[in-house]
Amino acid sequence: MSHNDGSESTYRLYDRALESLVGGVNSPVRADPRPTPAFVEHGDGAHVVDTDGNRYLDYIMGYGPLLLGHDLPEPVHEAVTETVTDGPMYGIPTEVEVELAEFIIDHVDSVDRLRFVNSGTEATAAAVRLARGHTDRNKIVVMQGGYHGGHESFLVDGDVEERSPSSAGVPPAFVDETIPVPFNDEAAIRDVFERHGSEIAAVLTEPLLGNHGIVLPVEGYHETLRDLCDDYGSLLIFDEVITGFRVGGLECAQGKYNVEPDLTTFAKVIGGGFPVGAIGGRAEIMQAFTPTGSVFESGTFNGHPVTMVAGLETLRFAKEHDVYTHVNELGERLRAGLQDIVEDHAPEYTVAGTDSMFKLLFTREAPETMAGHCTAGCKQRPDCPRFELSPKTGADVAAGKTDRWKRIFWPAMADRDVLLTPNQFESQFVSYAHTEADIERTLEAYQDVLSQSN
Repeated sequence: MSHNDGSESTYRLYDRALESLVGGVNSPVRADPRPTPAFVEHGDGAHVVDTDGNRYLDYIMGYGPLLLGHDLPEPVHEAVTETVTDGPMYGIPTEVEVELAEFIIDHVDSVDRLRFVNSGTEATAAAVRLARGHTDRNKIVVMQGGYHGGHESFLVDGDVEERSPSSAGVPPAFVDETIPVPFNDEAAIRDVFERHGSEIAAVLTEPLLGNHGIVLPVEGYHETLRDLCDDYGSLLIFDEVITGFRVGGLECAQGKYNVEPDLTTFAKVIGGGFPVGAIGGRAEIMQAFTPTGSVFESGTFNGHPVTMVAGLETLRFAKEHDVYTHVNELGERLRAGLQDIVEDHAPEYTVAGTDSMFKLLFTREAPETMAGHCTAGCKQRPDCPRFELSPKTGADVAAGKTDRWKRIFWPAMADRDVLLTPNQFESQFVSYAHTEADIERTLEAYQDVLSQSN
């Protein structure tokens, strides 16, 4: 069986795509791996099959939305089919919008009101606009290595001293109002507030860095953010686009970490595999959105009925069928197995993740002892021998052997029918469709590849 080795079908399709799509893709990460990306023909449970007929055990899972896997369970499928049959969309309110909002509000303590949009980028952009409107301030603090979508307010690199756009087309005015700080660095965030506290509308952070290798928070970091925002009258915004209804189950990551933000952005899982985003938070803040307030937000496809029913039935199914126990136990088993493998073959590498998220980070330094380590992924435990070596920031992840991961490790795993995200940074996900046998086969592939390459 050939695996993305330049077969006629893949090359022909990619050649066509290059003539019609920019770079042959609709999102830049999909341009990897080189020389040609894989084109999927269909999904099947925990697997995808590409246009060359290769079948892979899939841990990309649409970059997070597919909590249940590629096959919609019967009640979800029936509800989506019925909704499509009734009519694709209306531009007029429907009951299912209310039902999905009620479900989220019932399970996420910080959320009193919601506004549905169509992507995570839309959600974070609207949340920042809302924070600025609510506080009458302009500056936003974000985390270096955090990802909040392709909006000008977030495409900024640097620190409190010196900043620059991370993309062409971002005006300097946006750079002036966005301050990146290192994740998990309490001194850095305190310094920013001491300098600019009266100007800061909000701190926007993922509960854990999910697009930069999976970096969990150190103990007390979120509490520091919460306290600083309270002291200076700023809003704390949790970007739960990735973690929402994935980490922490129905309470989301904010429930897992016991921190209550002022606003939360959602996407991915709450759409059941269809395009979606949402902003949620305290009623007195959310009511500032139009039509009840003066912060503009609107969208033709907001609250799209097909997306709403897919999201609602996905979450109901997850609640009623103990989905989180299944995916979290498999995630734990996978990370624990990876820990055993790296101890034997690559002690400098770091196993990362929590719940149903996982990643192997190609860090460069091995600890002096392998005794007493976190047993199923780095938990940022101060008494762990790896604590000082494990990544605390996005820069720590980027300092690893990222090219080796991308150029050598990823293709080797694909040759063994295991499909991982095509670079070191994006998270990988276990779904309800994965089985214990899938996890064992995946660990065998990791063992085989790492034992040969180290």
